Amino acid sequence: MDPRAAWAQAGQWRVLQAGLAGGLRFPATLQAWRDDPQRPALLHYVAITVAGPVPPWSGLTPGFHRFSFEDGRVLLTLCVGELAAMLKEQAFRADVLLFDALAPATLKALPRLCRPGSQLACEGPVQVTPRELASLGFVVDSIAQDGLQARYAPAWQVKGLPQASPPCPSDCIVVGAGLAGAAVAASLARRGWSVRVLDVAAEPAAGASSLPGGLMAPHQSPDDNLLSRLSRSGVRITWQECARLLEQGVDWAPSGVLEQRGNDQRPLPALGPSLDAWSRDADAAQKAAAGLPLQHAAWWHATAGWVRPAALVRAWLAGPGIVFQGNCKVHDVVRDGDGWMVRDAGGAALGRAPLVVVAAAGASAGLLAGRVTTHPVRGQVSWGLRQAGDILPGHPVNGNGHFLPDLPLAAGRAWLTGSTYGRADADPSPRAQDHAANLERLRELLPTAAAALAPQFAGGAVQAWSNVRWASSDRRPLAGEIEPGLWVSTAMGSRGLTFAALCGEWIAARLHGEPWPLQARLAQALDARRVKSA
Repeated sequence: MDPRAAWAQAGQWRVLQAGLAGGLRFPATLQAWRDDPQRPALLHYVAITVAGPVPPWSGLTPGFHRFSFEDGRVLLTLCVGELAAMLKEQAFRADVLLFDALAPATLKALPRLCRPGSQLACEGPVQVTPRELASLGFVVDSIAQDGLQARYAPAWQVKGLPQASPPCPSDCIVVGAGLAGAAVAASLARRGWSVRVLDVAAEPAAGASSLPGGLMAPHQSPDDNLLSRLSRSGVRITWQECARLLEQGVDWAPSGVLEQRGNDQRPLPALGPSLDAWSRDADAAQKAAAGLPLQHAAWWHATAGWVRPAALVRAWLAGPGIVFQGNCKVHDVVRDGDGWMVRDAGGAALGRAPLVVVAAAGASAGLLAGRVTTHPVRGQVSWGLRQAGDILPGHPVNGNGHFLPDLPLAAGRAWLTGSTYGRADADPSPRAQDHAANLERLRELLPTAAAALAPQFAGGAVQAWSNVRWASSDRRPLAGEIEPGLWVSTAMGSRGLTFAALCGEWIAARLHGEPWPLQARLAQALDARRVKSA
């Protein structure tokens, strides 16, 4: 099926391929998109596979996996799981649906995935009749035992079919220039929005995103819990953004991360070989490089590394269609006709737009009149310059705390360890006692490294970075729609590198009726409406 005549001048084009018996059609569709001057601005390709590898993509554990091409203008989502279950997890309406086979049970799920004019094609067994297709609103153009061409054109009003078109990109205001705000600004700008990012500070990434260096690693649990699955979705997207935008070895490194688990001998979840690209048992060499005894339990996270958050924020905000405005303190956000107005403390308008996204960390709750609740969590890390002869791990380590052994800073090559976790503490001032707490945590995490660095702690050569993160009551982000045109992306806590890009893409997908970057049931765990403001 040649898509070029159908997608001419379309703002976006959405393809759903259910089953890969005939091979993944994405490469051919991508090439057609590249070759066509009248291609849609954004191409989405969603493919469902029951199991097994889909070369060249790895780490395909059960669930959704988002891959980005052409600077984010082409998005591939590979969905691993049983066909019926994966169809239920989709939250968009496709322009083209491609099936390996059509049976009555599968057919009944299709109207929810179609818009008027959607094309349905099958190049395999067809076990349905034209009458069955017509009863669901399809017009059959051709049908045989091993092939089908049809269009969704119901002659009646379909309950639940969106009547309004997605918003036409225009002006947008994002309040907050940390990881959350920069990520959502970048996602919206890629879809054609003119985004103005306002922040109380003079420069971006002035709050918790100013951390000298942070870990980007999946949270893996023995039972593969909700946070584990969410974190894989988020890390994959952030990883690709780092690879696309940042200088490796300067602003980030895909170094892998060793998780020190001490006496916790519980195994990794039984997800098959696909989990190896994410997490596996650490080998003897990896333990030795961290100075850990062989009997210590440890996992190796391959799709992980360190990132300088401020560099990622600046890279996102440098994209086309985004303007940053600092020294701009927003006091409130109020309805303004069909749009929204952001005002300063004197009531003067700082801007008007049909779309406003609040991503202002601790200020978010006030700007949204208490419709979300966040809690302060103070964190302090300790860092110092590497000294000749220091015996330090060759890669980052996490567990109860984390350690970055070789971080390029303006002052030189540095190590960094921490962080403290002060619940209900909103004072960002550095504290001497937190250095002692970080050293004690390091002794538990990496005894050899702690012994090497103890003289720097004792001699006062260790520097501090401290700030306040803001978290929700369940420590998951708060993202989504508050009212039409008013959205939120906040409460990243200490996982901004994991969740900011995921939330930005999810917000953009919901606004534009696109395929989501994660399963619908996982997305519910991020939705700001899941919790009450009290």
